[in-house]
Amino acid sequence: MKDKLHVLHVDTGADMRGGQRQVLLLMQALRKAGHECALLARRNAPLWQAAAETGFETHAANLINIWRYSIRSHLVHVHDAHAHTLASIASRSRFVASRRVAFAVGRSPLSQWKYARARRYLAVSHFVAEQLIQGGIPNEWIDVIYDAIEPTDSSDEWNPLHPAVGLASSDPQKGQDLVVEAARMAGLKLVLSDALSEDFRRASMFVYITRSEGLGSAALLAMSMGVPVIASRVGGLPEVIEDGVSGVLVENDSAEIASAMKRIVQDPGQARALIENAKARVAVRFTPNHLLAATLASYRRALVH
Repeated sequence: MKDKLHVLHVDTGADMRGGQRQVLLLMQALRKAGHECALLARRNAPLWQAAAETGFETHAANLINIWRYSIRSHLVHVHDAHAHTLASIASRSRFVASRRVAFAVGRSPLSQWKYARARRYLAVSHFVAEQLIQGGIPNEWIDVIYDAIEPTDSSDEWNPLHPAVGLASSDPQKGQDLVVEAARMAGLKLVLSDALSEDFRRASMFVYITRSEGLGSAALLAMSMGVPVIASRVGGLPEVIEDGVSGVLVENDSAEIASAMKRIVQDPGQARALIENAKARVAVRFTPNHLLAATLASYRRALVH
């Protein structure tokens, strides 16, 4: 692999969600390590604006620009399904594809053609890697690369009187209905948040209930900020949380969730142990340095083979 890489990143997301935050974090880590990055994104989307404000070359994500700018790059890195489609059609350099979603690859001839075009897959968890394998992607094409969390100021000192926090979401795959019912059963105040990094500063716990999850970057954020996490035992979440050690895993059942919530506030010793163990786990496995090293290793494989 060349000492200095130029990587063209492509992300077509309209919002600044976990995937887009990871794109920006990765680009910053690559730049800090001496590599060059450019971004194709949805015009004026939050990621476009954040990347431009941070000094990255940024253009609209479309077929013409992938054709135009890919030839200038050693490698193209696509970060969502639509970007993958665009690169399959128009990229003039090798490309790799991040895969964050917890559902299987389609089996149609068009889908199979598209998935054969990428040089490598960067799966966000072993669970997601298994979905790729079940969809016909060879295991040797896949690297598991976990999300990273930047060092974040901790929340206020943990207090069981602070409200529980859940994720505000209209997505039916997210279990907001179960979280609301569990909080009612437990008799605890609940804040449904769309500004997690702010609301985690005064939270007794984060209740992350979902019916589908590639990894769980919101859970990682809570863990890094010193907030005990209760999460669904689905998808990649068991790779983030050691049940009973760095968080609590539950089935998607409101009574079981309520019971776990009551244990958190009734046993401060357990809550503080979960907090300390979670912070240590994040520091060992989910840092920008880990993300950078694993991604560069995947790039190396894509460029060599």
